[in-house]
Amino acid sequence: MPSAAETADTYFGAVGRQDLAAMAASWKPGATSDIIGLANLTAPDGVIAWFTELFEAFPDFALVVKKVIADAGSAAVHWSAPATFNGTGTFEGFKPNGATLDIEGLDTTPVQDGLITQLGAPQTGPELAGQ
Repeated sequence: MPSAAETADTYFGAVGRQDLAAMAASWKPGATSDIIGLANLTAPDGVIAWFTELFEAFPDFALVVKKVIADAGSAAVHWSAPATFNGTGTFEGFKPNGATLDIEGLDTTPVQDGLITQLGAPQTGPELAGQ
């Protein structure tokens, strides 16, 4: 069974390569992804639909993993992604305009049986208190 770090590497590597099939295979069906301020997705179909739109609008989107920190059941992934909004599709209702972007993010992901069970920004709560 892949570790949480291996699962995160596999998934985020697939995002960087725009490999939708490998991305879908990394998710536990019914798991959720919270892209803060944009979307709450259910895996794998909702995640794949959202990323299909992203990749069509930003054809050079190239996520790069900067650092992974993991324990037995979860991983935190710091990443960056440059891209140009010059594709053939719209994104979140906007038409491509040639703008460039370079975004950076930090996602946490619990992993169970080698599959992602949730993905999103780091959460705070009682389980993290005192850490």
